[in-house]
Amino acid sequence: MTPGAEASEPRAGEHVPVTPDWTCGSCGDDWPCATKRHHLLHEYEVDRASLSVYLGSCLAAATHDLRAAPVTALQDRFIGWVPRGPRTF
Repeated sequence: MTPGAEASEPRAGEHVPVTPDWTCGSCGDDWPCATKRHHLLHEYEVDRASLSVYLGSCLAAATHDLRAAPVTALQDRFIGWVPRGPRTF
């Protein structure tokens, strides 16, 4: 796995990735699951650039782990959902 994208042991309710399949340790969906996406947007609310860097490192690791998956599908899954443009409150 790529440094910076290392996953820890899943804890209840954390929605962390379980590698090498990149599934959610809490709900079993593809990671980042809907719950984790919501948490990440809240956590990185004022720093979308850092969110993009974090997700980019996860994408790099997942690309290595999920070699059979289409790259465009992984891009959509890991970074395609991040809102672009100015935030509206």
